[in-house]
Amino acid sequence: MVHPKQFVESLNQNGVSFFTGVPDSLLKEFCFELSHLSPTEHIIAANEGSAVALAAGHYLATGNPALVYLQNSGLGNAVNPLVSLADPAVYGIPMLLIIGWRGEPEVADEPQHMRQGAITQTLLDTLDIPYQILPQDSASASESIDHMLTVAKKELRPVALVVRKGTFSSCTTKLEREDLASMTREEVLERVVEFIGKAHVVATTGMLSRELFEIRERRKESHSHDFLTVGSMGHASSIAFGIALARPEEPIWCLDGDGAFLMHLGSIAMIGKNAPKNFRHIVFNNQSHDSVGGHSTAADTANFTALAKAAGYPIALFAADRKEIDAALATIQNEEGPTFLEIRVRRGARENLGRPTETPRESADAFRKSF
Repeated sequence: MVHPKQFVESLNQNGVSFFTGVPDSLLKEFCFELSHLSPTEHIIAANEGSAVALAAGHYLATGNPALVYLQNSGLGNAVNPLVSLADPAVYGIPMLLIIGWRGEPEVADEPQHMRQGAITQTLLDTLDIPYQILPQDSASASESIDHMLTVAKKELRPVALVVRKGTFSSCTTKLEREDLASMTREEVLERVVEFIGKAHVVATTGMLSRELFEIRERRKESHSHDFLTVGSMGHASSIAFGIALARPEEPIWCLDGDGAFLMHLGSIAMIGKNAPKNFRHIVFNNQSHDSVGGHSTAADTANFTALAKAAGYPIALFAADRKEIDAALATIQNEEGPTFLEIRVRRGARENLGRPTETPRESADAFRKSF
């Protein structure tokens, strides 16, 4: 296995001193190793395209390539700046991409990852990004770093190392942050489900959708009114907005996460401008990318309610305990939308949390037929 500290040391020896990206479960030990670095050395980006742009800015200012880490699903966000900014036919910006290979062929994974995993290498070939699969020992990994960065610097282009599951060994650095929230996301979600009844729900990717599925199972309720966004991180609010426009007579609830909310923040300006009266938006904020190791988002300093109000939501509230949550839910349900509620929740999830037993296609078909 590759030790994260030795991996970072090899990168430093090749002139890489700036790291940016969006955390991934296959890269979480590597990301833990970066967690002690200062903001001038490491930035957790809002989305993968922003990370590529940050890396470009670093190169323009220093002449040194930066490292961008991402899950392979994030390549979609990164395609535009990789092609129209970093490509050697345009500005010629060298950088090293470290890509977690979710859904690698013949390795069991979730449906949305299997499709992405099958096309990862083809997509890199199409983008004309030279790549190697990262060897699973530190010495060989160092050689791959040397080789790929030599190509990046010589040809002035992005290059990539694709990381298989289990490549990185455990990191001695762990995240230690005080958690001041009083309730878990699942506890709050159960209260929300009880409150909104059979209204139609679009739930964001990650732990929240898994928890929603299990809550319905425990309550012996149908899943047909829930759309679980198992992929497409950051797009749950736009999906819900599209539904709200098509079904103005129905209350539509978007259950979002802080990392997803920040990833495509422009969506709330679109929602605010068009002002769907039936749109209800809840962001469960634990200030972390919970599904991929708990790495921080920018939600600890961003004011979500102020952002929502500035975007045009007439009602934007914050709640952190059961009494506040109940009062806020009643307000955002009864007031004319779009309405917004940020709920502060604890980090983490149950270790025995299951996954939806319905396929994405089955879930989508049932949801569509529920109107």
